[in-house]
Amino acid sequence: MKVIQFGEGNFLRSFVDLYLDTLNKEGLGSYEIYIVKPIPNGDLLKFKKQNNKYHVVLRGRANNKDIEEVYGVDAIKDTLNIFENSDNFFSLAVDKEVKLLISNTTEAGICFDNNDTLDNFPNVTYPAKLTIWLYKRFLSGCGGIYLLPVELIDNNADELLRCVERYIDLWKLGNEFKKWNRENNYYCNTLVDRIVSGYPKDEETKRHIFDLIGEEDELVSIGEPFGLWVVEDKGDIKNIIKDGHHNIDVVFSKDISYYKKRKVRVLNGSHTNMVPISLWLKKTYVYDAIDDPKLFKFIKDALDDEINPFVGEDLTATKLFSEAVIERFLNPFLNHQLTSIALNSISKWKVRVLCSFDDYYKKYKKIPTNLTIGFSYLIYLYSNIKKDHEKYIVSLPNRTIEMKDEIKYLEYFINGGTVASFLRDETIWGKDLTLYDELEATIMNNIERIKNGEKII
Repeated sequence: MKVIQFGEGNFLRSFVDLYLDTLNKEGLGSYEIYIVKPIPNGDLLKFKKQNNKYHVVLRGRANNKDIEEVYGVDAIKDTLNIFENSDNFFSLAVDKEVKLLISNTTEAGICFDNNDTLDNFPNVTYPAKLTIWLYKRFLSGCGGIYLLPVELIDNNADELLRCVERYIDLWKLGNEFKKWNRENNYYCNTLVDRIVSGYPKDEETKRHIFDLIGEEDELVSIGEPFGLWVVEDKGDIKNIIKDGHHNIDVVFSKDISYYKKRKVRVLNGSHTNMVPISLWLKKTYVYDAIDDPKLFKFIKDALDDEINPFVGEDLTATKLFSEAVIERFLNPFLNHQLTSIALNSISKWKVRVLCSFDDYYKKYKKIPTNLTIGFSYLIYLYSNIKKDHEKYIVSLPNRTIEMKDEIKYLEYFINGGTVASFLRDETIWGKDLTLYDELEATIMNNIERIKNGEKII
């Protein structure tokens, strides 16, 4: 079975590709992966140099001992740079062996641009590229495929379908094609969960990893042992991929909303809440933060009191997942940098934390202590951003870091914005946050205490 994959990054290679490769080696499939480079930046030379083979090293703790497991992956058949040559990509559109298409084009990748034109391939959005590919498949008479986007947005497959249909309308490709697309292709919403730190960041770790796998590997990727892929149960998807444990756990569900909510609030929400205060307290990695007794209590209290109770009816299941998350945070091998998690913090806080914040407030009629503290540090960092040439930086007590987010957020305070106006700005948060009783006053007080060097936790 041929698989098209939009994206060549560490996550897909350490998650989906490793999973499909595992199925091959378990005798449960014969998957050939064709990687398509979705954006012009970067190149695919490392893949060609290594004949599309690489290793994944999973490092973590199990049964109270450290584990390091090495997996060689050779399921990638070819890598396609559509910006140099699109013929191979379109030849797959008329290939009946293609049954599955997977994508990870970042949260911003699934979008619609009214300025995209049919004759401007490949300089259009990912959904536009996909629409052109599907149209060629439709015209060829080939059957439909299963589309499994793993982008971290709500209802990722539904949103992808909406974008494709908008391009069909924009380019006037016809109702027959639209009908074929809906009836023959299965857009399955998904949720993915595995922390991947990617290529080793320091020379000592790199040498250790190379010694572990027995050779140098410019594509080697490091991840945690935990892996979960929840896939919406549509059509014959159970015959396309397999459920159960195959390096990652694959679960089919008619409704993935609980799993999505649990991951976004518990894992991602904890990450987003802990990052600003951890950076200010001179931490570099997630492990550094969780290994600090005061920060550990801060993170754990936020989970137990302000996040877990509002995820779903099965609190026991949520608590078990929460405990697993803490264990994953305690993984000393991942070197999961706090600055990496800090990317796009404003939109992340809105999606990952505000929902728990709001649920807590509605139940108790007061703001949650720990989520408010984390938010206070976040606002303080953004209010102290300075521009250094083309970079936006913040000075921490022990170092200076670059902040990466939408320009309008990075320049909000530089252009004279105030904390109060930032909190009130509904275009940022979707609501006026100053309507939460005591939130503005508490944040202003916390910021003053941070300035004065006081410890809030």
